[in-house]
Amino acid sequence: MSPRAKANVLRIAIAAVVVIGVVVYLKQRDTSAKTTSPAVATGSNTPRASGGEGSASERVVPVQIAIATKEDLPVWIEGLGSVAAAQQVTVRTQVDGRLDKVLFVEGKTVKAGDVLAQIDPRPFLVQLHTAQGALARDKAQADAARKNFERYKGLAAEKLVAQQQVEEIGAQLGQFEGAIKMDLAQVESAQLQLDYAQIKAPITGITGVRLVDAGNLVKASDTTGLVVITAIDPAAVLFTIPQDRLPAVAAAAAKGEVTVEVWNRDGSQKLSTGTLAVLDNQINQATSTLRLKALVPNPTRALWPNAFVKAKMLVETRPGALLVPAVAVQRGPQGTFVYIVGADKTAQMKPVTVGLITGGRAVIEKGLEGGEQVVTEGQNQLRPGGKVEPVKPNEKKVDGKPDARGSAAGPTASNTPAAP
Repeated sequence: MSPRAKANVLRIAIAAVVVIGVVVYLKQRDTSAKTTSPAVATGSNTPRASGGEGSASERVVPVQIAIATKEDLPVWIEGLGSVAAAQQVTVRTQVDGRLDKVLFVEGKTVKAGDVLAQIDPRPFLVQLHTAQGALARDKAQADAARKNFERYKGLAAEKLVAQQQVEEIGAQLGQFEGAIKMDLAQVESAQLQLDYAQIKAPITGITGVRLVDAGNLVKASDTTGLVVITAIDPAAVLFTIPQDRLPAVAAAAAKGEVTVEVWNRDGSQKLSTGTLAVLDNQINQATSTLRLKALVPNPTRALWPNAFVKAKMLVETRPGALLVPAVAVQRGPQGTFVYIVGADKTAQMKPVTVGLITGGRAVIEKGLEGGEQVVTEGQNQLRPGGKVEPVKPNEKKVDGKPDARGSAAGPTASNTPAAP
């Protein structure tokens, strides 16, 4: 064999040894991987077994509950409105003259008949004296004519004077009597003008800002007036309700007085209680609302004109109504329902029929009997048959256990990983 042939055989032998070595190495690595994989898989599944689907299906949901009770329910209709004056008068003069005195104090209460201002009375006294003088003159003439008439009637009976003279004297007497009546009317007119010179309060109320000062000439034709008087006790409250509530209001008004409570704008304080006075005679088409008016006592002046308030009107009282908190009522594809907590602390879904929701409470007409524990918070985590744990409103849940708000929550949360 030539040297070149020997070299080729050696190269082929070395290549075969390298290939065999690579094949053996790959087989040994594959066998080692298969031997260790079950252990790894078992180790990876161990934590999942401790906290997998089994524990999730048994999770306890913390919920807040309330008891479905039967009691008499007052039905209130609420509306927003404002306070208005029961009466408001702009005081004006009824005669012309100089304003001598202003006797009222701005912003103070005046009574009906109190003198508010005085106009110079002298021109009206002159008129009164003139009318009184004319009355005295005509009375004297009438007395003389009456005596002549009686005398001439006697003479005529004796045929000493003509009947015509008697009739003429009688006519004069009638003229004087007519003049007396006219004089009396003039006296009354002068007295009335003199009374008008004292400007008096027409109503009891609170005076506003003085509009005219003493010393000015005032006329009956002036439109400004002297002062505005506002009567606020009782106060009027104007408010609106949806037109759909009209039948209930009309039915309540037909039975008698309808109680109306007036609260401040945010509903935190009751200001007064009165009665419904007026239902407007038409619906506002732009807002589909009905306007109402109530009269309420206001001795402490807690209600002030143009202030915004909230009115609550009692239209009926439902005896023995089955009530639950309105937040307990849920709505689904099949209608309204509530979750109740059974004796085994599982959630049960109950379809219900709601008759009315008022004051944060719902009237249940069908579906409950009374005494059930209804869920008021946590319904979004519930499913029928799921475990629940009632908690108080000031408590929270940590891993299915009730925990009061405060320092107790920290240790419980920090110990959670050690539980498994």
